[in-house]
Amino acid sequence: MLRALILKRSHPSSLHHHHLLLKPLTSSTSATTSATTSRRPFCTTTPTPTPTPIASSTTSELRKYLGYTALVLFCGVATYYSFPFPENAKHKKAQFFRYAPLPDDLHTVSNWSGTHEVQTRVFHQPENLQQLENVVKEAHKAKTRIRPVGSGLSPNGIGLSRAGMVNLALMDKVLEVDKGKKTVRVEAGIRVQQLVDGIKDSGLTLQNFASIREQQIGGIVQVGAHGTGARLPPIDEQVISMKLVTPAKGTIEVSKEKDPELFYLARCGLGALGVVAEVTIQCVERQELVEHTTVSNVKEIKKNHKKLLSENKHVKYLHIPYTDTVVVVTCNPVSKWRGPPKFTPKYSSDEAIQHVRDLYKESLQKYRKITTESPESNEPDINELSFTELRDKLLAMDPLNKDYVIKINQAEAEFWRKSEGYRVGWSDEILGFDCGGQQWVSETCFPAGTLAKPSMKDLEFIEDLKQLIEKQDIPAPAPIEQRWTARSKSPMSPASSSGEDDIFSWVGIIMYLPTMDARQRKEITEEFFHYRHLTQSRLWDRYSAYEHWAKIEVPKDKEELAALQARLRKRFPVDAYNKARRELDPNKILSNNKLDKLFPPSDTV
Repeated sequence: MLRALILKRSHPSSLHHHHLLLKPLTSSTSATTSATTSRRPFCTTTPTPTPTPIASSTTSELRKYLGYTALVLFCGVATYYSFPFPENAKHKKAQFFRYAPLPDDLHTVSNWSGTHEVQTRVFHQPENLQQLENVVKEAHKAKTRIRPVGSGLSPNGIGLSRAGMVNLALMDKVLEVDKGKKTVRVEAGIRVQQLVDGIKDSGLTLQNFASIREQQIGGIVQVGAHGTGARLPPIDEQVISMKLVTPAKGTIEVSKEKDPELFYLARCGLGALGVVAEVTIQCVERQELVEHTTVSNVKEIKKNHKKLLSENKHVKYLHIPYTDTVVVVTCNPVSKWRGPPKFTPKYSSDEAIQHVRDLYKESLQKYRKITTESPESNEPDINELSFTELRDKLLAMDPLNKDYVIKINQAEAEFWRKSEGYRVGWSDEILGFDCGGQQWVSETCFPAGTLAKPSMKDLEFIEDLKQLIEKQDIPAPAPIEQRWTARSKSPMSPASSSGEDDIFSWVGIIMYLPTMDARQRKEITEEFFHYRHLTQSRLWDRYSAYEHWAKIEVPKDKEELAALQARLRKRFPVDAYNKARRELDPNKILSNNKLDKLFPPSDTV
């Protein structure tokens, strides 16, 4: 499934916006008043007639209607000028009592999960370095924001900005391959899969991969993304030099040799120290891997954990809430002497998933009141659906019913038990992972000892997390994904450390958004943030856990925000980072509201 930034051009007839809708004014005329005659004693003088209020009443009514007329005219003018048009659209007049037309150049940009969305009139897509330099120069001069945004895969929309964005999707070339040094220089807009395809004929590939392949290289590096393997660092560690287009200092190149302090800081710079235009990456020889999937339990994992971490190039655990099941997935190079293992699976792919299909049919009968003999015409052929697609459809029926979610989790555990076995393929094919559909995710990173001496805190974290889920009756779907990396020397990386042998565990909790129903998505979102808040308050400080930059969410509560800012300062060199931002981008044209709130100047914290 293609997972990419969603960009739509607005059209007046297809967008709905809330605005002030005027209503016709109605009023009833007041009844005429009659002069009251008071009785007075007889007098020879001619009495002065009592003045009638007709003239003053008429004046009052006139003022009232003039006021209403002025109000209507003012609202009409305000409505018109509230929607600025491009010059070629000035003929589109706003009309009273109707929605005012929107400008033709308005873009709607959302992340892949649909959890964050902005509308902007400024969306640059330069085709080469010179065009990018001009865009940055003009924005710096005008002090207008152009936040760098990649493929829009970050669950928290860290690259989005209503004020304006710059996207390098058209700067996607492989510029140079050095087979001897096993390095490749690329434009930062190239996607991971494009890069891998572009260098495979040279016998090279990337050292590690995240779960999916649609990220732009600039984006995956800047947010400190990672794969898995306790001997392998996060992806920013693969970068050996970068070319940055900065607002204040123009285009600069940084590396271990050229300005090493800025180089390490900018490798995981969150797009705020300059637009990453080019990246030189250390690659490895292209190789086939054998993936081995087994199903274990907590007791066995504790016994074999150190061995699993040290003896496998890549390893991850998939924990299934409300069960004792732990799915263990290891990946290692195919032996040159023995070749790939010979293995005959006990179950076919159809047999492994059939019980999930049966659960789907059963759930349809319960939740949609239909029979399997006469299904709804718009229901898909379930035999064509993958496991993750079936899981989404199952969850959509009752996503917050804990008992129902437990049934789905149990079905997932059984699916993995029937899917045990081996798979052989190139690393870019094997190391991917079908994460499922749209979702909310919170992923934290925390120290787990060293490879020689694991602290076992990683397994304790999972035990505490699962107990918290069960105690709080959280309808937590599967899986809880757990991965490991070596340390990073980038100080802004969640896995940064001065200890050369340190390892870090990454744990992700999840709630899927399997429906487009706004009410249901809102309810799932509220439940997810309750789930996340519980893990934050009970576990993060205890395990020194910090969220992945692409998954951190900014609190709305001022006290919570202040606590988060203080917490980030304890872990990361925020003052040094802000100093570099001031020097390279004094007008903060590469920033957005999220970064401004996470990293305010020290005097405002």
